[in-house]
Amino acid sequence: MSHKLRELAKDKNEPFIYANFIKSIDGRIAISNPSGSGFIIPKTITNQNDWRLFQELVAQADLILSSGRYLRDLAEGRAQEILQINDPRYADLQIWREKRGLTAQPDIAIISSSLDFSIPLILTKGERKVVIITTSSADPKRIEEIQKQSIQVIVAGNKNVEGALLKQALSALGYRTICSAGGPKILHLLASGRVLNRLYLTNANRLLGGRPFSGILEGSLLDPPINLKLNEIYLDQDGLDGFGQLFVSYDRA
Repeated sequence: MSHKLRELAKDKNEPFIYANFIKSIDGRIAISNPSGSGFIIPKTITNQNDWRLFQELVAQADLILSSGRYLRDLAEGRAQEILQINDPRYADLQIWREKRGLTAQPDIAIISSSLDFSIPLILTKGERKVVIITTSSADPKRIEEIQKQSIQVIVAGNKNVEGALLKQALSALGYRTICSAGGPKILHLLASGRVLNRLYLTNANRLLGGRPFSGILEGSLLDPPINLKLNEIYLDQDGLDGFGQLFVSYDRA
């Protein structure tokens, strides 16, 4: 793990928030599900080298950001643990966390206005904490139901969760390294709130085409735009069946 994110967070003395995506050359991070229901990550660009990078990034987090969709998919068996410490291939990451006195799994924060999900037992057992980030317009009865499960609910915006309020609340809870494992709407929330510190982007050397599709950012026009400065770029020649991919990281200017 050449990128020592926990040290960066310590130097800043505030949360260091980062996100990670893999995309095709033509900008696809998700394509239409053949079943006709929503989007799926293209199997034609997923690969073990990129997944290893993602696992290393998540392993350094105090907290993972995700969405209500992840909880729904997890409850229905369509999603898996984000940090896969039980996979023998990533046993070194579990040891890495143990040596630093970290819990086996990072805590998780779910961003949702609708609160339309159940919370799977797998997320609440053990030492891991679940935090729900919502809005003042959310159903108060649903908030009360969640709180009865000993889960903290934080209001960070009116109609939509706001990045600056999100960062402030998570900082108050003591979180310093925060990894976004959410989709393009959560990235927009972080970018528009000027709280995204670093973006990791794997550029897979394939063209996919097809519509509809999803890119890394979804939301209103960013005005002014967010300026990013290249931090590092690495050519993975062996990835993607030998066709290669670029591992790129950007810092917010």
